Amino acid sequence: MSRTPVRSMLRSPFVLVVSVVLTWFIAAFLVWPNANLLIETFIPDGAFSGRAVEKLASSERAMRSLTNSFLLAVTLSVTTNVVGVFIVLVTKYFDIRGARILWFGYATTFIYGGIVLAAGYKFVYGEDGIVTGFLLRIFPGLDPAWFTGYFAVLFVMTFATTTNHMLFLSSSLAKVDHQTIEAAKNMGAGTFTILFRVVLPMLRPMLFAITILSFLTGLGALSAPQVLGGRDFQTIAPMILTFAGSPTSRDLAALLAVVLGAATILMLAVMTRVEKGGTYFSLSRVSTSLEKQQITNPAANAVVHVVAYLLFAVYVLPVVLIVLYSFVDSTTIQSGSFAIEKMSIDNYVRVLGQESSLRPFLVSIVYSAAAAVIVVGGLLFVTRILSKYRNGLTTTFEYLLHIPWILPAAMIALGLIMSYDHPNPVVGNVVLTGTAVILLIAFVVVKIPFTLRLLKAAFAGVNSSLEEAATLMGARTLYIFRRILFPAVLPAAAAVLALNFNSLLDDYDTAVFLAHPLFQPLGLVIKANTDGTASLDARANTFVYTVLLMVITGLTMYLVYGRAARTRKRRTRLRAALPTSLPGETEAR
Repeated sequence: MSRTPVRSMLRSPFVLVVSVVLTWFIAAFLVWPNANLLIETFIPDGAFSGRAVEKLASSERAMRSLTNSFLLAVTLSVTTNVVGVFIVLVTKYFDIRGARILWFGYATTFIYGGIVLAAGYKFVYGEDGIVTGFLLRIFPGLDPAWFTGYFAVLFVMTFATTTNHMLFLSSSLAKVDHQTIEAAKNMGAGTFTILFRVVLPMLRPMLFAITILSFLTGLGALSAPQVLGGRDFQTIAPMILTFAGSPTSRDLAALLAVVLGAATILMLAVMTRVEKGGTYFSLSRVSTSLEKQQITNPAANAVVHVVAYLLFAVYVLPVVLIVLYSFVDSTTIQSGSFAIEKMSIDNYVRVLGQESSLRPFLVSIVYSAAAAVIVVGGLLFVTRILSKYRNGLTTTFEYLLHIPWILPAAMIALGLIMSYDHPNPVVGNVVLTGTAVILLIAFVVVKIPFTLRLLKAAFAGVNSSLEEAATLMGARTLYIFRRILFPAVLPAAAAVLALNFNSLLDDYDTAVFLAHPLFQPLGLVIKANTDGTASLDARANTFVYTVLLMVITGLTMYLVYGRAARTRKRRTRLRAALPTSLPGETEAR
């Protein structure tokens, strides 16, 4: 694509207005809050100060949280890859009985995660959990708090983050050339030799990317350590939350956020360099679809089947128990017993019928829907400009819009708090901290990079000749966008909007810093209900909230992925049914 001079680009009133608004938004909510966080941490009185560093070094809790975060990040990168690669192989590579059922079990993390997943595991395995109550009846000497601390956090986060493997590694595995595997077989290689010497090396680029995501997830973990970490295992993000609550320790919170952000950027740089240093290639020029492989060794086949179904039980058990216990009364939930005659819809009637119980659900829906519409609607115009015009200005815009991708949510939230807790001319001298608007702004900010990448891909797939034809016929920029470009990218935009809404619905990591006391989203309520002081009805409400969220998330996933997959299958069958040549064409040849 040819480069367009900035002056020529800004002659369009539409482009000029979008560029001005975008410049203000980037300066106000992406650059200044993070720059101000650094200023408040290291130059609090106009001169450089190492006071925050000294306080951090002398704080045993803070230093322990740093150690715990890096320990969790490193070990999570290993355990998630071990489990994630295994479940992808048993559902997509090896010929395993019941592979489709196994896939549905492993895919339960698609429909719930974050604070909801952590709360679900605590209700099942925690001190007052259903499984713990069952185990105590068998082993009276068992410590009721066995599922807390580092092990519990690592266990939950390992199974929560294999979603990336199910989505991305499965896609990469499907592109492996079957002829390469057949060639290795003809050379005498065994099943596992082919797996480790041929297949997995081809997946290395995607494994690098997933490892980065797993490391960063562990480094910035908040929900699982808060719910399951106990006093002995707290990470950086919970410490930032604790220190941010007091003005005297806010500089400590800011420094921890800076450390977290610096570690994130450093990890991305190192892993990107390592990834570029590798060479990955296929030995075959002609791509053929991958066929499932038999495990010829009977003992190995039996072991793989047993482990696959054990993992299936681990994935499915919390979901099944949450659904079942959402229909029983609070007393039954507390006792950990279960009886069919105790089942009713009373919990659902209470949650959906009482204003106090329904309010958090409605608040989350409003916040999520508003943020999803704003970020997709705004970036439709921005992405169009970035795609059409290539110059220094648009390149700078694009890099700056990716800032939320390299910074943890805690740092973004703390930057907004510290920058707008007083009148600021950047936002018209309005105080945003403590208002209901600041959380909406944060939701929009954190979803910008993801939305930008997908919308940019959608615009890249639009046939440019349509726009050129409209331009030659005298159509204006807005008309072309409204009548030609927008309908072309609408399916992708709708899918991104649904995914953004889905991910924000139970958000906790951002909301816990910025939520207004009178407008508490669902994630905060679910976290509060996991505490030992929560009432019995509150625990029952959490089961109902979780089921409702799973239903909404599952429906969204079906609309985004399921219908698209069915459409592709129908098109494939239609092409197969069509004749390869017109009647009489063969005779004419």
